[in-house]
Amino acid sequence: MERPIVALILAGGTGTRLYPASRSDRPKQFLSFGDDKSLLAETVSRVGFADETYVLTRESFADGVRERVPNAAVLTEPEPKDTGPALAYAAHRIREQVGDCVLLCLPSDHRISGPFETVTRTAARVAVETEGLVTVGIEPDRPATGYGYIKPGESENGFAPVETFHEKPDRETATEYVREGFYWNAGLFAWTPTALLSAAASSPLASMVERLDEDADAAFGAVDPVSVDYAVLEDAENAFVVPAALDWDDLGSWDAFERVLDSRDGNAVLGEAVTIDANGNVLASDGHVSAVGVDDLVVASFDDRTLVVPKDEAQRVREVVAELRDDGRF
Repeated sequence: MERPIVALILAGGTGTRLYPASRSDRPKQFLSFGDDKSLLAETVSRVGFADETYVLTRESFADGVRERVPNAAVLTEPEPKDTGPALAYAAHRIREQVGDCVLLCLPSDHRISGPFETVTRTAARVAVETEGLVTVGIEPDRPATGYGYIKPGESENGFAPVETFHEKPDRETATEYVREGFYWNAGLFAWTPTALLSAAASSPLASMVERLDEDADAAFGAVDPVSVDYAVLEDAENAFVVPAALDWDDLGSWDAFERVLDSRDGNAVLGEAVTIDANGNVLASDGHVSAVGVDDLVVASFDDRTLVVPKDEAQRVREVVAELRDDGRF
């Protein structure tokens, strides 16, 4: 494949569901969660094989990005508007700066191990050969209800056309999806800038795409927030999936840490903790947590903030953050 591979890392979110570790001025991609490097730095290392690496973030995070990954180019989006406008805007900017390339687009907050380079190089190759929109499909190891799913068509030469995308299912439906050979939609994509912008031209992003050459920032400001999945991929006729047997997890909420941390006396612990008659908890702190006689809780304590929530309601952290934002305290 002659086209350069440009890695585009999305790092504009704050990670509200990982409050209080993440805050408005301390997004989760800047945090390490027990590792030596931040999630962002780990992601940049993971795509070290790319010819160039860009990080797309918001203006207020730009200096923090440069500090943590000084070898990556930084793009700033005019404002947070979900992945649809963000990826179209970045595709336009990178095509201006790099020219004819293939974009490997990925979030900055995933934990991944396994043959990542092999999988993503295949995705890049397929994107060039088909001139289509390629997503990496993770082979599921459980009926997860927190992920979208991809139904593949007939596989050929290491990839398959996408038959349908499916939103986050209930437990029964997720079990059926796994049985039928669906993949998790991990938000890992490959396409040329031209392929994405051409598909976006007949989508809810059409008004933005039409104006990018005139004034990219103004075009971005005029479009409504929308995910790239909903805006472009779900209706695309040239969407393909490359299957991936990777150890993958989206660190989207505190309950995910139960899957990525070693168990200590039946609990997932990040930081220091003492547990007595406690089981199935996620205990995360930059100090010390003691848990006595409790099960299946998330206890997260960072700086002067502490969160306690049932583990199976970890998504409700968003409600806390919404209230704190309204009060200017996030």
